[in-house]
Amino acid sequence: MMMPVSERRLCRVLGQHRSTQRKAPRGADDEAALTEDIIALARQYGRYGYRRVTALLRDAGWHVNRKRVERIWRREGLKVPQRQPKRGRLWLNDGSCIRLRPEYPGHVWSYDFVEGRTHDGRKYRILSIIDEASRECLALPVARKLKSDDVLAALAELFVTRGPPAHIRPG
Repeated sequence: MMMPVSERRLCRVLGQHRSTQRKAPRGADDEAALTEDIIALARQYGRYGYRRVTALLRDAGWHVNRKRVERIWRREGLKVPQRQPKRGRLWLNDGSCIRLRPEYPGHVWSYDFVEGRTHDGRKYRILSIIDEASRECLALPVARKLKSDDVLAALAELFVTRGPPAHIRPG
C-alpha cells in the first residue's frame, strides 16, 4: 500500500532506521544449535564467561564471533556467579588447605577477642569461646586486660566441665 508520505519522513516520525524497512531480518541457520552449545558450556563450566566460552566453541570447531556469543549470552540471561568470599583461616597447622568443618558438638571450638570502651572511655576486652557445631557460646570472660594466662585459665575450666574438644582454633 502506497502512502502519500515518503519512507524517509515516515521512518523519522517512527524513530526507526530506514534499513529496517528494506532488509528483512534473517537469523543464522545454526543459531539454535549454537545457543544449545553455549548453554551447555555455561552449565558445565560455571565460572567461565562468554569470552572463554567463545574460545571453547572455537576449539570445538565453531566459526563464531565473540560479539555473537555475547549477544546470545545476554539474550539467554546467562551470568557468571559472584565469587564467594574466602572464609577466614582455611588451613590447619600442618599446612594443608582443608578447612576443618565441625561435625558434632565438642569437635571444633574457636576463640576470639572483642574490645570495647565504657562510657568514660576506658577499654575492656571480652574473650568469646564458641562451639562451632552447636554455635553455643561456652564462655565470655570480661576484663580490662586479658592475657594468655587468662585464656589458658578459661580453657582449662571448660576442659574440666565439658571435656577437651578435638580441635581448637583462634577466630
